Amino acid sequence: MSGLWLAVRQIWRLVYPYFLTRDRTELRLPFGRRLSVQERWIALPLAGIVFGIEFFQVAINVRLSYFSRDWFNSIQAKEQATFWTLLFTVFCFWAAIFIASAIIQYVLQSYLQIGWRRWMTRRYTARWLDGHVHYRMQLAGTGTDNPDQRIQEDVDGFIQRTQSLALNVLSAASNLVSFSIILWGISSEFTVPGTGWYVPGFLVWGALIYSALATGITHWIGKPLIRLNFEQQRYEADFRFSLARLREYGEQVALLGGERAERDRLGQRFGRVIDNFLAIVNRRKRLIAFTASYSQVNVVIPYILVAPYYFSGQILLGGMQQAAGAFARVESTMSFFITFYTTLADYKAIVDRLTGFDAAMARTEAAGAIPFAPAPSAGGGVTATGLNLSLPDGRPIVRADDLSFRPGEATLVTGPSGSGKSTMFRAIAGIWPFGSGRIEQPANARVMLLPQRPYIPVGTLRGAIAYPETEDTYPDEAIVSALDAVRMPHLSSRLDQEASWAQTLSLGEQQRVAIARALLARPDWLFLDEATAALDEENEDAVYRALKERLPGTTVVSIGHRSTLAAFHDRRIAMRSGGQGPFTPVAEPSPA
Repeated sequence: MSGLWLAVRQIWRLVYPYFLTRDRTELRLPFGRRLSVQERWIALPLAGIVFGIEFFQVAINVRLSYFSRDWFNSIQAKEQATFWTLLFTVFCFWAAIFIASAIIQYVLQSYLQIGWRRWMTRRYTARWLDGHVHYRMQLAGTGTDNPDQRIQEDVDGFIQRTQSLALNVLSAASNLVSFSIILWGISSEFTVPGTGWYVPGFLVWGALIYSALATGITHWIGKPLIRLNFEQQRYEADFRFSLARLREYGEQVALLGGERAERDRLGQRFGRVIDNFLAIVNRRKRLIAFTASYSQVNVVIPYILVAPYYFSGQILLGGMQQAAGAFARVESTMSFFITFYTTLADYKAIVDRLTGFDAAMARTEAAGAIPFAPAPSAGGGVTATGLNLSLPDGRPIVRADDLSFRPGEATLVTGPSGSGKSTMFRAIAGIWPFGSGRIEQPANARVMLLPQRPYIPVGTLRGAIAYPETEDTYPDEAIVSALDAVRMPHLSSRLDQEASWAQTLSLGEQQRVAIARALLARPDWLFLDEATAALDEENEDAVYRALKERLPGTTVVSIGHRSTLAAFHDRRIAMRSGGQGPFTPVAEPSPA
């Protein structure tokens, strides 16, 4: 019981924010007009109408139950006029209304579904991206596997199944009440067949006991499916992610001849998919064996229970038909759990994944703000005081009691790999969450950090160069000029071409695209984390000259290992370590 209550709470926490949100959306009106309203004032009426139609359809089924009784009675009495009158004036009329209501319900339900999905997707995406949560989750190890699956596949699956199950539960409950009343009335004076025992509502109790036993057996057989479905989604997502990574790094794999290793790795991950799938098949095989047998028996059970009363003359053929139909309705609603067990198991797995994703983001958010969020500086430079940086596992890596980068002075940071140079840059950028100390920057300063491997989004080349701004931020002339400055004029004619540019361009070309972004963005401070490491010396020289000529007001701070970089910087800071402790940035004589 506690497990059921926990599941209901999890579902409720995922559902209610949409129907209570005060976020605004646009409602399209006739003649092209638009109205800004709160999202909930669209969601709540739509849900209310959809549920109302469900109640209305149950009422139609109740009316058709009485039609069935009267129709079969007319057949038994051979009343031809009554037979045709009931068919055309009752059945055809209510059947047409039922069909029309089903179409209207589907359309409204679809509008509710897409609106709900749009809102949940925006909400999860915003939470995942705001405050660098996506990055901090990975660093801290609190991330859930495959967040892309959570946002795209699980949100959609959750909404579809929630709507479907909510309507089915509502329909089952209303059918149970309505047809139990009918069944109770029919069997109010029945005795147990073959005895004189009088049991009020005998058929209702028979349906309850019958379905309760079947439900218990179904749960016992199918319970492991919840865990297996959860694992299946995880294994499928891991396998899909591995394929995507192989596509992204296809060139590197080919250069290393790593196809056999990748084939083995993919085989292992796909093997988990197969093994878990076979476990699901084995469990579902047992479940289907029982539920299929149950479904076949259900065809005759109502008639078997009602037949003694028909043959004894207590009810007519129409009454028998109505009683059998009402029994089937009551029994099917009571055995709702059996019919939808597989769907419920899959639904519970989706709820668990979304709840886990929520919990992981909440833990990251609860960790507080990043301790190195830059504060305004008085001197106009970038300074770090009492800075102690550590790795995610707690090991100290950088200690800087008094570090400063002066405006207008190009600085080169050097040091061995693993000395914390990149970590220090990320702390200055305000995304590194491990450590303590104070970092100050000029108020309202625009800071840009270019890593060694830049992010190149899929889309047009214009969008890749303008990133993180939109495609229409910069005029063509400015983009072409930036490409010329980084020695890639051959790309000027391909600005509107869509491609996976991270695979189309070499790493050196990608780095020059990132430099072109900086030329367009014109930041106040530009931190280059080995951002030209893939360039030859000639192109690197051209890039740094372009930065100096085109961005005279930008202060450049670089991480690099090449001795040729010294010529482009006024000052050098080296990462030093006296032993096993953290590295410390130490100012060295200005490069010659």
